[in-house]
Amino acid sequence: MADADPMIRPISADSHIIEPPECFLDFIDPAFRERAPKLVTRESGRGDAYIVEGFPIELALNTLAAAGKQPEEIKAEGDSFSAIHRSSWDPSLRLADQDADGVGAEVIYPTIGMLICNVDDADYKNACMHAYNRWLQTYVATDPTRLIGLGQTAVRSVAEAVADFQRIKEMGFKGVMMPGRPATEFDYDDAQFDPLWRASVELDLPISFHILTSSKTAGWDNRGPYINGFQAIIRGCQDIIGMFIYSGVFMRNPALKLVCVEADAGWAPHYMYRMDHAYKRHRFWHKAMELERMPSEYFRENVYLTFQDDYVAFRCADMINYKRLMWASDFPHSDSTWPWSQDVIAEHTQGLRPEQVSAILHENVRELYKLG
Repeated sequence: MADADPMIRPISADSHIIEPPECFLDFIDPAFRERAPKLVTRESGRGDAYIVEGFPIELALNTLAAAGKQPEEIKAEGDSFSAIHRSSWDPSLRLADQDADGVGAEVIYPTIGMLICNVDDADYKNACMHAYNRWLQTYVATDPTRLIGLGQTAVRSVAEAVADFQRIKEMGFKGVMMPGRPATEFDYDDAQFDPLWRASVELDLPISFHILTSSKTAGWDNRGPYINGFQAIIRGCQDIIGMFIYSGVFMRNPALKLVCVEADAGWAPHYMYRMDHAYKRHRFWHKAMELERMPSEYFRENVYLTFQDDYVAFRCADMINYKRLMWASDFPHSDSTWPWSQDVIAEHTQGLRPEQVSAILHENVRELYKLG
């Protein structure tokens, strides 16, 4: 597979970098340099971790770069920055890791920047995201056809976010990763955001909402054993999708494209059915707005879903709209299929029609981001 033309290999619709210290220290606005996220070495063999102002916990590196490890090898902390996948931050090695996994290209998301989405201080968040965008521009420049960059914005105001979208477009990025919650006094469902959604359409910059970007605890609120929190991390994305649909964002902006990232997709058929049921049965006493189409129709047309290891999503492809499903490897995070992606794909795509396989593995992401 490594010898195949990269443009006919699977494209990962969600992969990540691990920001090196210089991403923030060297690229952030000088006024925020003393407060920039810092990598520190901790005592007693606990390994390195990022300290982010306003984030409630230290961000150990282990699970952020555990791709390729066996389950029993994954641990919460202990690794140094030098021990993680070097291609996470060194672009000169990234294509080789793509080749090792049989992947032709990757859409690149942040890691520390993903969690910074949850920080309350909007000015600090804005400075960190601008630093990330400037650093990422140098990273993807190695091969923009195989390293597909997305910019970030803190959404301090609608007007500023529109300007950020324009700047992100000028920087050569293909989409925008949004924080799960804006820094404005009103939420994304407010019609005041419509100029931003129009800008997204006009600039051909689809918007993305990634898991772990919608709460101060990064979504890891759970009852019972800690592992139960893994079941909850998709909820933030589901809430955003429901908000966009029920509040008429897609009705007012029919060409808007929203990407639900790393929240899987096998749940979508029931979610769509339940949305329709709620609308038909309960919209009057819930005082829901009148929509021009059924909620599931907006979901089916406007919402894209990425997933890495979701056998159910492939089985439900026709119930969702397979032209909105996009496979991903999640490299180098702990949930990644790297370097076994080809085995996972071969198993999960059994029984699908050839056009479905082609669409889910590369054609959908190619069309969404206008890739060559």
